[in-house]
Amino acid sequence: MKREKRSFKELLHASFKSEDTEEWLDVHFTRPVGLAFALLWERLHVHPNAITVLSIFLGLGAGWMFYHTDLWHNLAGVGLLMLANFCDSTDGQLARLTGQKTLVGRVLDGFSGDLWFFAVYLAIALRLWPQEIPLAGTQWGPLGFVLCGVAGILCHSPQSSLADYYRQIHLYFLLGSEGSELDDSRSQRAIYDSLPRRRAFWAHAFYYNYANYCRSQERRTPAFQRFRAALREKYKSPADMPRQLRDDFRSGSLPLMKYANLLTFNSRAILIYATCLLGVPFVYPLVEIAAFSPLYRHMRSEHEALCLRLTEKYC
Repeated sequence: MKREKRSFKELLHASFKSEDTEEWLDVHFTRPVGLAFALLWERLHVHPNAITVLSIFLGLGAGWMFYHTDLWHNLAGVGLLMLANFCDSTDGQLARLTGQKTLVGRVLDGFSGDLWFFAVYLAIALRLWPQEIPLAGTQWGPLGFVLCGVAGILCHSPQSSLADYYRQIHLYFLLGSEGSELDDSRSQRAIYDSLPRRRAFWAHAFYYNYANYCRSQERRTPAFQRFRAALREKYKSPADMPRQLRDDFRSGSLPLMKYANLLTFNSRAILIYATCLLGVPFVYPLVEIAAFSPLYRHMRSEHEALCLRLTEKYC
């Protein structure tokens, strides 16, 4: 299908999810570079999911480079992780511009980021193993794996999943169902239950895991779930909600977007670059535990309080 001819600036703006949820670094650096690649891939008729798969290999390569302690390997790691992030931006922009957005593509996009960071945490743990713990006079050994495991599994994973959930909720009230990718576990489980029992192994695996992913987000947001359930009883869609309700939600949610953005890729990537290049990679998981975890708890507490207030006011 032929697309109306638009300037690069117009295409860039059209490729944003919303100005409310875009980070400054993405708006002024990552998205423009990603769009340039997206336009190239579009001419070559490359599917967005193929670019996502490419980003997985680039991210895994970055992790391998950060395992090494010399400057050149670490600079290569920085370059590969940046390229992976450009691909991550490109696949989403290409999907939005060409109308090729799919649930599988979105989940694959999130999975690719998980693989990058798994590779990075593993690389840091292996890199730390023979090194001495500062001021302790003993090697990190298996303690490095414990540190990276706590940072990656108990901190990073729930933080990034809830940050993405809050951004989708914000987009739901700002732009409606069409502008958001807000899903729920019940509908995903229903799709899973409707699948044929035979010859649908990958579909079963996909929807089973995605339903569980949605359920994990819902378990951590009880006040929002009650608010959403009450709204569903009163209104068929976000478009039917009072304008004042949507504006009140946006005004309360918008200040929390800075925390959601801090708990996604850019801040973590900058920390990885700095700590690995400076030869102190253990600082990254420590910051994840000591600094990002309190931000996560504050964001979650404020969002739940906002939903409680709006439930009392409108429901």
